[in-house]
Amino acid sequence: MNGSNKFATADHFDVNRRTVMGTLLGTAALALPWREALAAREVVVANFGGDALAAYDKAWGEPFRAKHPGVKLVFDGSGPSSGKIKAMVESGSVKWDVCDRNLIAAQDLGYKGLLEPVDWTIVDEKKVRPAHRTRWGVGSYLFSFVLAYDKTKFGGRAPRTWADFWNVKDFPGKRMLRKNVEGQLEIALLADGVDPAKLYPLDVNRALDKIKQLKAHAVYWDSGASSQQIMRDGEAVMGNIWSTRASVVRKDTNDRVTYSFDNALLQAAAWIVPKGNRAGKDVWNYIASTQDPRQQVELYKMFGTGPINPAASDLVPQELRAWNAGDPSNISRQINLDAEWYAKNYESVVDRYLAVISS
Repeated sequence: MNGSNKFATADHFDVNRRTVMGTLLGTAALALPWREALAAREVVVANFGGDALAAYDKAWGEPFRAKHPGVKLVFDGSGPSSGKIKAMVESGSVKWDVCDRNLIAAQDLGYKGLLEPVDWTIVDEKKVRPAHRTRWGVGSYLFSFVLAYDKTKFGGRAPRTWADFWNVKDFPGKRMLRKNVEGQLEIALLADGVDPAKLYPLDVNRALDKIKQLKAHAVYWDSGASSQQIMRDGEAVMGNIWSTRASVVRKDTNDRVTYSFDNALLQAAAWIVPKGNRAGKDVWNYIASTQDPRQQVELYKMFGTGPINPAASDLVPQELRAWNAGDPSNISRQINLDAEWYAKNYESVVDRYLAVISS
């Protein structure tokens, strides 16, 4: 009996060992796809590259990763143009989950059915002004098209108006314009004497005629990084440039290149989410995380992006407010770029503009 019990105990132990090992292996096998899925959770944020990549990663990426350790956050600086977004969505091969664009793109692409509507159950609409959000876009920061110039080129004189931008006799040298239409037609009309209060709807023919006058003196930027390089290297002595990039160039050149908010064109950058992206709910968690006012101020310190959360205004250090596109003293000097006009007219004017600057 005792020997029988001994063998029974050994057999029992062996059966239990095999059962436990089998259970563990089975559990591991079942868990493997879950682990792979967890590791595969990824949010790809597309922007226009250059210095923005490191700044976004520091201000927005690190806090998000700390709060969501199961999600891999990647910044892609290859430039989320509307054409690229459209091609991705229509082909069913969406590589970007969140795109750093503006309210113009949000309206334009949203009307075309290419974007996901904002999930306001996750994103807090109270952290962005009504004018800076739409059905398909969440305002992420404020920026402007500003007149930047090289202070060493004009004998101590400073260009102050877009008419000065066109005045190559008194302010000689190359001008930098954008190889895209928004923010370009407006400055041409302002240079031609149009009242800022009567800028919209834009007189496209008049604007294009004015741009033709500058062609012999113009160079063009197609990305934020290239606009910085053109101004930093002195290829142009004046430029129509995003205030975010102008802020970086000003620092890089020890204030040799500076800029003004006088008659600048103020607009809201916006997060937009392509339809069919692979990240699902995680995109809205990322966008919600960027609404933190302290993070927005940190990004402004590094990259010049005007904080868009109203609660952030008082957190901007006093000595930095002069360069903040969203500071009340600067807003009063600027013109609000009309996103709705562009949403309705972009396709009909962009090709005309590109044809003018390319011919």
